[in-house]
Amino acid sequence: MAPTIQYEQYADLVQKCREGDSRSFKQLYDHYASGMYNTSLRIVNNTVEAEDILQESFIDAFRNLHSFESRSSFGAWLKQIVINKSINLLKKKKIMLVEADADAPVNEPPDETYTDWKVQQVKDAIKKLPDGYRTTLTLYLLEGYDHEEIAQIMGVAESTTRTQYIRAKKKLLDIIKNGSYE
Repeated sequence: MAPTIQYEQYADLVQKCREGDSRSFKQLYDHYASGMYNTSLRIVNNTVEAEDILQESFIDAFRNLHSFESRSSFGAWLKQIVINKSINLLKKKKIMLVEADADAPVNEPPDETYTDWKVQQVKDAIKKLPDGYRTTLTLYLLEGYDHEEIAQIMGVAESTTRTQYIRAKKKLLDIIKNGSYE
């Protein structure tokens, strides 16, 4: 388990990294690696690709520490790098969200009365979602981004992320109801 880094300490670690202190690089890596790996894995749904993205993200972050201006935490800055790299990988794989037709009706959100599902069942079901649905659901529910931010990150219209989110929830509930998450 990585040691907890207090807000003041991370600023010192970042400064030491800028000065080339290898122990500080390791401390930042140890502190953030697990969370960043999980963030990428939830988006790309592939352990090898998530590991690659994790490594590339840290390399980019450490190379570009001079551009980190401490307007946000180092962790938030790094998470944005991880999310962008994860989404770029999906785009490279030609997995794009389909622009929603503005006139097409969107089904109402599904009944969400099923609250007794186990956490692992939900995680397994999320992995079964198509990439676009999984990405939007992950960014909204698990990473806390709003639809405007998701639209900017993914380069699509905000209405598309809303539609994808509604459809992802419906598909997720269908997967769980049918027990096809195993």
